[in-house]
Amino acid sequence: GGCLGVSLTSTQLNLHHLFRYHQIFLSGCLAGVFTTVIVAPGERIKCLLQVQSSGGRSKYAGPLDCAVRLYKEQGIRSVYKGTVLTLIRDVPSNGLYFLTYEYLKDVLTPEGQSVSQLSTPRILLAGGVAGILNWVIALPPDVLKSNFQTAADGKYRGLADVLRALLREEGPKALYKGFNAVFLRAFPANAACFLGFEVALKGLNLLAPSW
Repeated sequence: GGCLGVSLTSTQLNLHHLFRYHQIFLSGCLAGVFTTVIVAPGERIKCLLQVQSSGGRSKYAGPLDCAVRLYKEQGIRSVYKGTVLTLIRDVPSNGLYFLTYEYLKDVLTPEGQSVSQLSTPRILLAGGVAGILNWVIALPPDVLKSNFQTAADGKYRGLADVLRALLREEGPKALYKGFNAVFLRAFPANAACFLGFEVALKGLNLLAPSW
């Protein structure tokens, strides 16, 4: 009877973890949807300004000028060009990002200790690895998005057209263009991000423990 009780408890615990991870993944995906609404126009403007800078021509005086001219020339649709690709990039990668972080925190927590007691080096490790995996998923659609957002109007009919053109002209490696630079940035940036999050969370719990 005792063994059965332990077995049931273990099964319930595993189901609880699976349900929690499922919730975390879906929450991250939903966060990606809401983020895209704000991020997509900024991404479009950033890409156009970067291309203009590298090309030596200055079509736009700055971010505000770029936004105003895009809106005047083709309306709000032009400002949000590439939103579907931004969603394809941010929704699954955000879900994996938060899921990986929470899973690694659980794995790195010594037996008998609470996740909230996780040491700083382990938080940094979990956050850094989560950041790298996030970009492993996000980089191919990010490359496609950047190509689509900076292309001349009418050059591409949609996602499949951008993908075909990129593979034809540069091959599969083009989907991970810039990965080395992203890799070098992803680990420290996301490790610091999650450490700051955990420190802020502990501080808020101390200031307002009943909330």
